Amino acid sequence: METNTNAYLVGGPRDGNTQQAESALLEIELDGMIHRYVRTTKQHGEDGTVYNYDGMVAPDGGQPGVEDPAARVASPKADAEGHGGTA
Repeated sequence: METNTNAYLVGGPRDGNTQQAESALLEIELDGMIHRYVRTTKQHGEDGTVYNYDGMVAPDGGQPGVEDPAARVASPKADAEGHGGTA
């Protein structure tokens, strides 16, 4: 069921903003990434519904296949110190 809702955004890059939402999942594209907000049962004021930040995803999705833990680098600093998986 889709409705037109005054969404009050909590968390993420648009924290505290309001905008119109037509479904339970609101996706906003910023700087080449998709930021997702999910409708809650909480109300904001008389006519707003709270949408919590759910995270950021790449528009083209993830990479295919399974990650190779041995090839993963925790961070450049950790790798330089010999803590990464490439040693």
